[in-house]
Amino acid sequence: MARRRKRPDPEPVQADIDALSHDGRGVARVEGKTVFIDDALPGERVEFIRTRRKRDFDEGRLHRILTPSPQRVEPICAHFGTCGGCRLQHLDPAEQIRQKQGILLDNLERVGKVRPQTVLPALTGDTRGYRRKARLGVRYVHKKGRVLVGFRERGSSFLADLQSCPVLHPAVGEKLTLLGELIGGLGNCRQIPQIEVAVADNATALIFRHLEQLDADDQNRLREFGQRHDLRICLQPGGPESVHLLYPEEAEPLYYALPDSAVRVHFEPADFTQVNHSINPKMVARALTLLQAEATDTVLELFCGLGNFTLPLARRARQVVAVEGDAGLVRRARENAVANGIANVEYHVANLMEDPTGAPWLKGRDYQRVLLDPPRSGAREVLPAIAATGARRIVYVSCHPGTLARDAGILVHEHGYELLAAGVMDMFPHTAHVESIALFEKPHGH
Repeated sequence: MARRRKRPDPEPVQADIDALSHDGRGVARVEGKTVFIDDALPGERVEFIRTRRKRDFDEGRLHRILTPSPQRVEPICAHFGTCGGCRLQHLDPAEQIRQKQGILLDNLERVGKVRPQTVLPALTGDTRGYRRKARLGVRYVHKKGRVLVGFRERGSSFLADLQSCPVLHPAVGEKLTLLGELIGGLGNCRQIPQIEVAVADNATALIFRHLEQLDADDQNRLREFGQRHDLRICLQPGGPESVHLLYPEEAEPLYYALPDSAVRVHFEPADFTQVNHSINPKMVARALTLLQAEATDTVLELFCGLGNFTLPLARRARQVVAVEGDAGLVRRARENAVANGIANVEYHVANLMEDPTGAPWLKGRDYQRVLLDPPRSGAREVLPAIAATGARRIVYVSCHPGTLARDAGILVHEHGYELLAAGVMDMFPHTAHVESIALFEKPHGH
């Protein structure tokens, strides 16, 4: 049977890059059609090869840079382009911030039909070794004869072959090869699909998810690794509630400090905490400054988590009423308040993804200030209730500019608030992720 001839690669096409997309790709117009091109930057003229054609847009990969952007830099990671963890390492960090600020403002104007009276200066911090929380994939690759530990390849379910990761905290980012060798030496290496990383001020913890029970020899290997590298080793045989400490046998709780407010926030290794340790205190300080809570105020905080904003707020306000959907987080938030000697917080467990009308934390309450930090889906369901409290000032912390813009439009156009200020916080340098904060105020007379 005749062998099928291999189709030649499509011919490269030239394009001028006009903008950066929300996911970090270059945007061009070719023959009247939008094309998204991996690793191309605004202002560049490039050659690209189409990888996918769709009705409304095409996708392509960079073939050659004809005219480079002055903002193009050498990526800090040898695995850039293969690993899917970072998309913007080839863009100067200052320009990354400018682009993210532009994405935020574009979303506010295009989606919410609003514009902030003031654009806040971006909050920036460490761009290397900043990542303190991560989930690392683990997989034995037969062709390589070893275990890989790290993030997925770009646009693929395969794990990238990483030796190190410069954005992960060095306690873990410089040990990916060692972790692969550790797991490869276990009798049950194919039954460990994931390692969760949690770096605190006082320790680094690794949670090894395992699908089958680990025998005594495997557990001893993990203990020895933890002892040798000063790591806490936790096991997770089932759901999140099954996480338990293997090494050392006992340890003080993990914590991070917010020195400006004399607060320590304790957390479990699997709890949600902010990824970037250098940005988080600045973000908390900015939220407090914008909210302007006074000693006579009662503040409502929604999506409160472990108390990252709650506890510093409680140092300033008369009372904080804090609401969160995760009962385990609320339990630990209460413990954090006690541990910090804070007695003016009232906690509630509630599903904030549904209409809260009639909730006990709303009935007969007089809130002067509201702070919220919702997930990517935003806070649309609770906005009418927030507006009905009569709160004059709202600070909204967001991890998705599209849902912030939608909710900003609702607060401004339906509930009479003004968008006084908004700006980005570089929680995830080198990625296209945009974290931001916005301030709303109800004018006097409304």
